[in-house]
Amino acid sequence: MTKILRSLLLLIALPAIAAEPPPDEVVRKVTEEVMQAVQKSDALKAGERAAVLALVQEKVLPHIDFRTATRIALGRDWKLATPAQRDQLVQEFQGMLLRIYSNSIGGYRGQKLEVQRVNMAPGDTDVTVRNRYLQPGKAPVSVDYAMHRTPEGWKIYDVIVEGVSLALTYRSEFSAVVRQSGIDGLLKRLAEKNQPARR
Repeated sequence: MTKILRSLLLLIALPAIAAEPPPDEVVRKVTEEVMQAVQKSDALKAGERAAVLALVQEKVLPHIDFRTATRIALGRDWKLATPAQRDQLVQEFQGMLLRIYSNSIGGYRGQKLEVQRVNMAPGDTDVTVRNRYLQPGKAPVSVDYAMHRTPEGWKIYDVIVEGVSLALTYRSEFSAVVRQSGIDGLLKRLAEKNQPARR
């Protein structure tokens, strides 16, 4: 009876597993949707903040695991934060990354992202999607996405540009602030940086 039940459950789960797009397809789809939207919108081409933020929130944010990204950026200091502080840190770090990504879209001038196919085993839950950022007249730039499987599908938790991790880039800065002013000091610093974007 148990074997039959397990078989039935497996058969029910298979369509859901099969329907989940692989990580490289997630990146390709999001990239194409964002670039197509920019090409069709004068407001996005001009870098108008409201239009760019709306696009990022709709197309990009759902595919990012900000909690994991924040935890990586804080490193050991993550353990010093209370659950409430962690929630605040995730919110502020998300605001900062949203601002950075929005600025990059505002500077879009026909560049393309070439997404390379990921070779992964069936049980893999953590992969790197390797890409090349192509700009006319310039050498390609490697832009890789560290992704892991979550209950909501594959999500990005770090961006590595030319071998440099975006999340790790902030660790030394955050650590210095925490040593001097604690977690509350870091929250204040992040809030101050994000303030102009909230106006």
